[in-house]
Amino acid sequence: MTDPPSPRSAVAGLLWPALPDSAGASLLALHYQLAQSEWWSPVQLAASGRRQLGALLRHARDTVPAYGERLAGLPLDQGDALAPAWSELPLLQRADVQDLGEALRSRAVPADHGQLIEYHTSGSTGRPLHGYETELSHFFFGALNLREHLWQRRDFAGCFAAIRTQVTDNRLEGWGRAVEAVFATGPAVTLPIHTPIAQQLDWLLAKDPDYLLTHPSNLRGLLLEARVRGARPARLRGLGSFGEALADDLRGLCQDVWGLPLADIYSCEEAGYIALQCPQVPEHYHVQAENLLVEILDSAGQPCAPGVTGQVVLTTLHNFAMPLVRYAIGDYAELGPPCACGRGLPVLRRIRGRQRNLLRFPDGSQHWPSFPADAWLAIAPVRQFRLRQTALKRIEVELVTAQPLTQPQETALRQMLQQRLGYPFVIVLQRLEQLPVAANGKFEDFVCEMGT
Repeated sequence: MTDPPSPRSAVAGLLWPALPDSAGASLLALHYQLAQSEWWSPVQLAASGRRQLGALLRHARDTVPAYGERLAGLPLDQGDALAPAWSELPLLQRADVQDLGEALRSRAVPADHGQLIEYHTSGSTGRPLHGYETELSHFFFGALNLREHLWQRRDFAGCFAAIRTQVTDNRLEGWGRAVEAVFATGPAVTLPIHTPIAQQLDWLLAKDPDYLLTHPSNLRGLLLEARVRGARPARLRGLGSFGEALADDLRGLCQDVWGLPLADIYSCEEAGYIALQCPQVPEHYHVQAENLLVEILDSAGQPCAPGVTGQVVLTTLHNFAMPLVRYAIGDYAELGPPCACGRGLPVLRRIRGRQRNLLRFPDGSQHWPSFPADAWLAIAPVRQFRLRQTALKRIEVELVTAQPLTQPQETALRQMLQQRLGYPFVIVLQRLEQLPVAANGKFEDFVCEMGT
């Protein structure tokens, strides 16, 4: 068992107890509160969340043009009286945010929330989204980033590798400002995610980091390449993923190929961390309730019971520059039961991804398909795959394989897919040298293109 990390001291000669600089002290002060509140009861968390929600909504009503009418008449100054009216408040769709634009921007951001920070989402669902946050809301992002590292008990002295977008092939002196403000860290290394998988694995073997963070689909490609080559970075002791829905079999693949656990993160560009994987119960994701309110709603807009999949609707609690109130982000997830770890933070599980990832059947029904790697590898040396439903009874399959497929292999793949999909779709196979990745680095192994 490793010793707990010791904070970085800003005072010469004072190593322990440490006295951090102002940024580190603020982060530690917030982390102290988070370390208490994660163990609160759901009732305590909800009560504190309502207080902060009231403050945000009053600010939005008074300073954000788009919310003046939307929030008019709600009892924002009467505490619990808001609850009955909350469910009647219309959802804010992504298209609404795009169309409203500057009308969602506050005309009077509190000065002590810091400077405005502009952001642009990737536009993976069409038009990119342009928004604003404050230095304060970004500070909460850093605090939750620190919480995730501490939950997963990472050794800050190690080397942290990230294969993602918006980076170059580079070596950095530390793990990022939020962590470095509090703890001394080892180096970080980065590589663009559009680098071919074989080259990524070569790079990973050469850098030999302690931890790796990347998108789930990219991690799958690395694992399959490593399995074929019998390769493993010697020091690697932890894997992290973010940015995509996690396939059902990926945790098992991480264990089978590299003998390592996987810590997944559920986040979005508009709101940052939504839920972090529980350090004790990997199937559970704890909503970061101190920073946002998350609802899981059915098609009628009513809260889903645990075990029922619904759309993810969130409200940011600390972004006073561009509040997002009951924002339907386009994802679907399942509310989970109270966690055995004892934390009172709400639980999500089975985060499904977007509606466009639903398979459509001729009878009108839909479901999220699953394609475990072993089902493919039992038939052919498949490195990567993507399925596109281009018509009600037609599935086009793009494949990257170690060598051309034989006729028996093609037949077996079609039969396997029809069995897993639960319908005798026409399966069209196409072998490619490499599957293209979107500009945002994200990858979806199934997309329904009907009607798009």
